[in-house]
Amino acid sequence: MLFERAWLALLGFGAYLVLRSIYRLFFHPLRKIPGPRLVAITHGVEFYYNCVLDGRYIMEIEKMHQKYGPIVRVSPHEVHIIDPTFYDEIYAPSSRRRDKSVRVTKATGIGGSMIATAPHDHHRIRRAFLSEFFSRRSILNMTPMIDRYLLKLGDRLGELHDSKTVVRLDNALNAFTSDIITEYCYGKSWGFLEDKRFRSDTRGALLETANTLHIGQFAPWLIMLLRKIPIHILRRMQPGKATIFEAMEAVYDQAVSSFNVAPGNPSAETEKRENRNMFDNLVDPAVPASERTLDRLQDEGLVVLGAGTETVAHTLTMSMFYLCKNQDVLQRLRTELKQVLPTPSSTASLVELEKLPYLVRVSSQIEAYNDPKAKANAYGPIGRMPRVAPTETLRYGEYVIPPGTPMSAINYFIHRDPTFFPNPDKFEPERWLQGSESEDLKRYIVNFTKGSRGCLGITLAYAEIYKGIAGLARRFDFELHDTTMEDMKVVGERVFTITRRGQIQMYVTVSDLAKM
Repeated sequence: MLFERAWLALLGFGAYLVLRSIYRLFFHPLRKIPGPRLVAITHGVEFYYNCVLDGRYIMEIEKMHQKYGPIVRVSPHEVHIIDPTFYDEIYAPSSRRRDKSVRVTKATGIGGSMIATAPHDHHRIRRAFLSEFFSRRSILNMTPMIDRYLLKLGDRLGELHDSKTVVRLDNALNAFTSDIITEYCYGKSWGFLEDKRFRSDTRGALLETANTLHIGQFAPWLIMLLRKIPIHILRRMQPGKATIFEAMEAVYDQAVSSFNVAPGNPSAETEKRENRNMFDNLVDPAVPASERTLDRLQDEGLVVLGAGTETVAHTLTMSMFYLCKNQDVLQRLRTELKQVLPTPSSTASLVELEKLPYLVRVSSQIEAYNDPKAKANAYGPIGRMPRVAPTETLRYGEYVIPPGTPMSAINYFIHRDPTFFPNPDKFEPERWLQGSESEDLKRYIVNFTKGSRGCLGITLAYAEIYKGIAGLARRFDFELHDTTMEDMKVVGERVFTITRRGQIQMYVTVSDLAKM
């Protein structure tokens, strides 16, 4: 009897799968979108490439486009469009509603954060709480902090030159961005640059968190379960990941500290105004009580820590790599930098740096640069970030994209389109001419995404990128050590790019110090 019931259950499940496959192939609203039939039937293909083969689905999507054209059905319910001219339709401005895919937001396990807020209107409310904190005016006021940590980084690299020590430059640059983001957003630096080896434990922990996103899309309940288990128990279960739990505790403690500032205390209120950090904005009495929970503060704090460190550090790492490989560009850039940085340890304002045409060209080239032969790129997150138009019916050529359809456009592909970036394998800052042609080209630099959900910290990121490239290029000559273009090759993504070594790794020696 039990055997018969099991057999009937199995038969019923098989019939369900067959009927579902028939529906997805012949009756689904996306049935006319090109793509492999197996992909249209099941998420299993994505699971295989992303969870079994460690983030390789991005490469399979590229093959699909080569076979089927610019629009492809990459899952039973999602389309991917590789055409740069359609990017603004997917990542549209705030005047047009764009939700995030619930499948992706649930997978993050940080539903209290702005980045994991699916509904358009709720996202706008949460973004407004921090918009002034990351405004251009606020960033211009905090640039002396960037200068201070850049000088500290320079002093550390100078010591390594004297000792002829090989350094992992990607860790050093991540320490630089981490000290900035922790002091600016949390009110206190965590001292990454002070560490002898440019402390990378928190970086590793945050990358491990990003690594769970692919699994989370198939088992969001697992991610939520992990978040509900007390941290001290998790540390015992997974001692190898203790650093991520320590980072979570540190963010939690900061949240509690800001949350418990007594209102009406004159000395406390004065100190808050003078040393206002991100948490002060989030617990401001003007913020609805439902948005001032400790869980939300912790989620937002973790996101800012991850987004404000790895992305910029990745860009700076690739900047130094390509400048090492293109000495003529480095020398021309250094000559221009001497106009505002007369000595190697001089500082210049962000406004001054933004007026240097060759620095701007080099920065633009690095942001968009790809080497198709090695598939090396200069930007951070490259995972799919689907958007949903809940009420709009969109059209791409002859194809109809119904309301509620998750749509994505991976920036890695946009920056490799030869129509807009001719000879993309050539590192050529001169392509960024002044005038309308250059401005048109800049429309297609999308490593910060665009639209209503574009990166909130883009101004801070550019400040660190301009100042970082300028300060390091003016002061140091690096020699690559055990690092080749093959080591920078993109083999997959776990939100951020992964190489054959895992996370990006760049080893150098400081071969020379600029005298004047």
